[in-house]
Amino acid sequence: MLCSQLFSGFARNMLAIVVGYQIYELTHDALALGWLGLAEAIPALGLALIGGYYADRMDRRKVILVTTAFSVVALALLAIASLSKDLTVTLVGIYAITFVLGISSGFQRPAMSAFDAQITPMSVAVNANSWTSSSWQVASIAGPAVGGFAYALIGVTNTYWLMTALMVLTFACISLIAPKPIPVPPEGESIRQSVAAGVHFVLRSQVLLGSMALDLFAVLFGGAMAMLPVFAADILNVGPQGLGLLRAAPSVGALGVMLVSTRITPRRNAGRILVMAVFGFGISMIVFALSTNFWISFAALALSGLLDGISMVVRFAITRIMSPERMRGRIAAVSWIFIGASNEIGAFESGVAARLLGTISSVFWGGVVTLIVVAATFVLAPKLRALDLDHEAEKAGTQRLGDT
Repeated sequence: MLCSQLFSGFARNMLAIVVGYQIYELTHDALALGWLGLAEAIPALGLALIGGYYADRMDRRKVILVTTAFSVVALALLAIASLSKDLTVTLVGIYAITFVLGISSGFQRPAMSAFDAQITPMSVAVNANSWTSSSWQVASIAGPAVGGFAYALIGVTNTYWLMTALMVLTFACISLIAPKPIPVPPEGESIRQSVAAGVHFVLRSQVLLGSMALDLFAVLFGGAMAMLPVFAADILNVGPQGLGLLRAAPSVGALGVMLVSTRITPRRNAGRILVMAVFGFGISMIVFALSTNFWISFAALALSGLLDGISMVVRFAITRIMSPERMRGRIAAVSWIFIGASNEIGAFESGVAARLLGTISSVFWGGVVTLIVVAATFVLAPKLRALDLDHEAEKAGTQRLGDT
């Protein structure tokens, strides 16, 4: 599982750099980057709840294998599309294939989250999450840097083929993991009732809903990742190599947190730590918006990644601990809708805001909105504010033992 996440993380982080810079190099339009995020978000978010339903009804390993195979084909098609000399054909191909990747994500993400929970026992859930997140963060650091330098050295087409090979390795790793039991669903429950049950479970939990909403609105308005090609090309003047380093910067900070959290996990006062981390994330985005120096910008992004890493450890632990096994896929789907909305729709929001306000102003005011969201969450979600992960893990373990 760790190796599959490493290879997949490399490919996906390289893709974010390469396809983003290619789009901006072809169009020189910030809004085009926003449309790219929306092309993936529409199918990924639209199908997530259905994906969660099937993750709780089918062999999760098979779902992951099929969707990974789709990703292999999609990346190979991107390599072929990049050979076209016709600008329209290339752009349409990129957006269409990104849409296909979004379809794959809609089914894969809930299944992967639920499958990962079946591999690691509850007693080591928080620590195991730190290890798997560390694997992803290693890829998030090296992937963008490799993608940026590969773009400059071997060209966009060969870089797409390299990503395709990495996804083939991902498929091989998943195929080596033994299948896990399929949860037994309630008798007579329709698809609509099953999906609604997962959504209602999240809506009734102030801790789950509060943590997901905090991430949604903070990254939706405060994130600057979609605009990095603009900063790299027009503001900091560092090209694709600098873009790769900027893209990797948040993961440099996040990896440090992940490695520390494998030994020291934020269990007690986890809710307050989560709120404070997102507040600091907003501050770092404001600093990044105002910087015209590459290394200050790099440091601000690294700090944002460190703080986002803290919130990630807490949020994933909340979802892991507070999700019943039979509903794990559907709850993961709801969580991915929040995350996907913050990332992919956030990319579109960033493109629109940059077009209307200017790139720097859009990132600055996004950081300000993040601070407002954090303050509102602190007041409106007292259970999240008082969260103790040790207490919740003990309670979850006791409830499942009683059910057995």
